[in-house]
Amino acid sequence: MANVRADATGLSASHTGPGAAWEEPTIMKNIKIEVTLEELLLLTTLTSDQLFRREFIDPKMPGYKADPAELAMGKDLVLRLKSMAREASGSPLIAASRRAPTMHLSANRNGVPDAI
Repeated sequence: MANVRADATGLSASHTGPGAAWEEPTIMKNIKIEVTLEELLLLTTLTSDQLFRREFIDPKMPGYKADPAELAMGKDLVLRLKSMAREASGSPLIAASRRAPTMHLSANRNGVPDAI
């Protein structure tokens, strides 16, 4: 089993102007989970897919409000998960996505590929 350690730590407080109340500081705690290499690869793929959705699909939805900081944090997390998968496997290739290989569409008689 690969040990995965999420270690986002930080402390923040803000004050928005005269008379505004101070927000309580946010303290993030370290969390440890144990997953198999296969589970780690699945988690990495699902996280990457969700980030793609948030970056390219969700902004086209009415009322969507972007959170660039969260998107950046998610991308950093995916990179860390991929790095952990490479370390756990001992091979740089094993951390590649476990998705089915991309199928190339054959051309119709008119030379245009079929749509899926």
